[in-house]
Amino acid sequence: MNINYSEKEKILNIEITEEIDHHGVEMIRKVVDDEITKVMPRKIIFDFGKVTFMDSAAIGMLIGRYKMAKMLGGSVEIINLKQGMKKILEMSGVLKIIPAKLLESV
Repeated sequence: MNINYSEKEKILNIEITEEIDHHGVEMIRKVVDDEITKVMPRKIIFDFGKVTFMDSAAIGMLIGRYKMAKMLGGSVEIINLKQGMKKILEMSGVLKIIPAKLLESV
């Protein structure tokens, strides 16, 4: 798993590749939390375009970063979400608090 991140104008972009599961989610949390603390972004965008699998640990990770962003006066968004993952996030209620955009077909 790789995490690529960049910041521009207080927008923190986080691109996660491969799987978000209970084995790797702690590393994601640490990297993202460190960047949030450093940058203090007004918006965090998670790019799920290259995520191949996610389990319930991903839901917890997203909700935790959402709470952190809200506490700092920011917001969270998910982009390039695949249809199957959208269903999981809908059923869990995540999409009621975090807006998401589906991956566009090429």
